Amino acid sequence: MKMISEWELKQLREEYPVGTRMELIYMDDPYNRKLVPGCRGTVRCVDDMGTIHVSWDCGSGLGLVPGEDAWKKI
Repeated sequence: MKMISEWELKQLREEYPVGTRMELIYMDDPYNRKLVPGCRGTVRCVDDMGTIHVSWDCGSGLGLVPGEDAWKKI
């Protein structure tokens, strides 16, 4: 498991505050059945590991992992 520095965590929380709208570009998760590229959602929080938790409009609650997943702010 990759550790994130305090500085990186601070940067993520500043860039993706609660309420930020996101669009999924790519997620490699074999258990994901709902999220496809283009899905949109709203940031709920950035946890202490740097995962960006999103309430997706399609009903999913999967988080985005920096360095693994791809997304953009909208």
